[in-house]
Amino acid sequence: MQEYIHKYNATFKSLNPEEILRFVLEQHPGKVVFSSSMGAEDQVITAMLLQADKNAQIFTLDTGRMFAETYELIEKTEARYGFRIKVYFPNQQEVEEMVSNHGINLFYYSVENRKKCCNVRKIEPLKRALSGNEIWITGLRRQQSPTRQDMQVAEYDAANQIIKINPLLEWSEKQVWDYIHANNVPYHALHARNFPSIGCQPCTRAILEGEGVRAGRWWWENPDTKECGLHK
Repeated sequence: MQEYIHKYNATFKSLNPEEILRFVLEQHPGKVVFSSSMGAEDQVITAMLLQADKNAQIFTLDTGRMFAETYELIEKTEARYGFRIKVYFPNQQEVEEMVSNHGINLFYYSVENRKKCCNVRKIEPLKRALSGNEIWITGLRRQQSPTRQDMQVAEYDAANQIIKINPLLEWSEKQVWDYIHANNVPYHALHARNFPSIGCQPCTRAILEGEGVRAGRWWWENPDTKECGLHK
């Protein structure tokens, strides 16, 4: 598999994000899925992906703790492009057991508890969404976080046994927003209120001047733990 990943990364060095998306769609027909968190990068990829394939498989994870503005953007995006985003939900029994045992806001009290919540609400639904596919497209960028510095455009996700493609990995934040404005891409209302990275409502706050783009995610933790486990 590593030889496969090396070959893809060598090919992608000369391709832009749109060309990368078309490449994987052609190489893996019907086996490519894109996971959107409805952030700015994901909205860019949604626009690119639907230009390449109007029947592209795009999904999002509804953890049950999302901002109202996130649901509004889902509707706006579907209306803008004339398609339906598939929504995956956590297992009801697992959520009930977790809350009964650890409390409704367990994530504030330890990294272990927060990761437990992310596992129930995000990672398990993700596994269902990725099952049976060969390519998982994400909107990750290298500049977003210290935990993403060593990523490559093509990687093998051993936990989910799937090739992960990060077509915007080398893009700057300016490139993302230039594309959004140039192509009239709908974007999250909270971006205008200093929320560059948006996840669950209780675990996301606006950033302060000078803070990094993911400083508002799990702000009570150290920077090196600020991943939910979707991307290791």
